[in-house]
Amino acid sequence: MIVEAPIDRLECAVYRIPTDMPEGDGTFEWNATTMVVVNVYAGGSAGNGYTYTDASAAHLITGALQDLVVGSDAFDVEQIGCRMWRAVRNCGRSGIAACAISAVDLALWDLKARLLDTPLCRLLGQVRESVPVYGSGGFTTYSDDLLCRQLSRWVNDDGCRFVKMKVGAEPERDPQRIRSARSAIGDAELFIDANGAFTPSRSVRFADAIRQYDVRWFEEPVSSDDEAGLRFVRQSTPSSMEVAAGEYVFNLDDVRRLLSAGAVDVLQADATRCGGISGFLKIAALAEAFHQDLSCHCGPGVHLHVACATAGLRHIEWFHDHVLIEQMLIDGAPQVVNGAVRPDLSRPGNGFRFKDRDAEPYRI
Repeated sequence: MIVEAPIDRLECAVYRIPTDMPEGDGTFEWNATTMVVVNVYAGGSAGNGYTYTDASAAHLITGALQDLVVGSDAFDVEQIGCRMWRAVRNCGRSGIAACAISAVDLALWDLKARLLDTPLCRLLGQVRESVPVYGSGGFTTYSDDLLCRQLSRWVNDDGCRFVKMKVGAEPERDPQRIRSARSAIGDAELFIDANGAFTPSRSVRFADAIRQYDVRWFEEPVSSDDEAGLRFVRQSTPSSMEVAAGEYVFNLDDVRRLLSAGAVDVLQADATRCGGISGFLKIAALAEAFHQDLSCHCGPGVHLHVACATAGLRHIEWFHDHVLIEQMLIDGAPQVVNGAVRPDLSRPGNGFRFKDRDAEPYRI
């Protein structure tokens, strides 16, 4: 049995992958996604992690963080994490720094599981064999026809019981878009995401205007930094319409503020932003202490194993952009069957192999 495994090197690369068409939500438009990929090596094995953020994260990884990782024991993931968080004190823990640490932490957990020749979910403590997903896209730049075709495909072809669409760019047009979406998906649950586009009072008026379409989830009606605003929306909308937020939590303090304020019905967390597997597990424990359900934000592949090891978890977001990237560049990316994904327990670690050759044309 391996008792020590000094990390001998860390590699980092940045890729910019175009979307299949221009996309937008309530507050932003984009046509490409930047992916920062980290590989760490020890004992003849390699661990892989990644985050979706600005390319500047790579400079932090190969600068301040790399020397804290290389030479450390690959089994000491928590100790390495503590050193990384201390190292970013003066440049700020949130944002770019948290994303950089997340990518490294994800790679470290993958490496540890591979060294032990076990699937990552088994190492973390598996509590379920599969995890439901919800189809997520429905961008504000889509025509109504494209919106309906995308949502109905997730329901009818992939068996998803929940789908989500973007709102907020043209609020006056959104009720019609929501009516079309509701017609297209039948009995499946409809979620909407405003990405913080509304004020609290406007969020409540909007929720009242779409009450007849049985929307079950209103994500970030206001900025997730506005805990009081989220609480106001939560208290003022129909009980059947849950308020969700948390994709921009970077550390436990962000989570504590949301939960202590009673700001959400469902907490979201993103392992590519909140400190990787290590951060996600701590957030899950805090959510459990507050009796709060948890949902994984985006990056379905990166969340699969930790989701299988998290009690009180509802689902993983099957986000259009990240699904395309993972299917294109990752051998072993999850596939939806009957509305759920499950890990391949015949593969150690996260079960992935990053396709470096296929990714090379997108490298920046």
